[in-house]
Amino acid sequence: VELVESGGGLVQAGGSLRLSCAASGNIFSINTMAWYRQAPGKQRELVATVTNGGSTNYADSVKGRFTISRDNAKNTMYLQMNSLKPEDTAVYYCNAEGAVAGFDYWGQGTQVTVSS
Repeated sequence: VELVESGGGLVQAGGSLRLSCAASGNIFSINTMAWYRQAPGKQRELVATVTNGGSTNYADSVKGRFTISRDNAKNTMYLQMNSLKPEDTAVYYCNAEGAVAGFDYWGQGTQVTVSS
């Protein structure tokens, strides 16, 4: 499975961005997809997840501001980020997991920078 993120950039606080993650390869084995982020000097943290069935889950820090979605016809996952804050600045990574142990893939990451 190959995951390619896009949509990062520089935005002012209060602004919006939409990240995309395009999946290719053995996509039929993907169960859950997720967005993670890693800020400088910090550990990678889970931002949001979406299952094949469309169930979603969010980190408390982004609830009400971010929306994760998945377009299975386009093999693409999205993260709509609104009301961005400087503390949202990080490299955002796309992740795909399957039901089989070891089926765990990552994208290369896309930088999101929120200026105050």
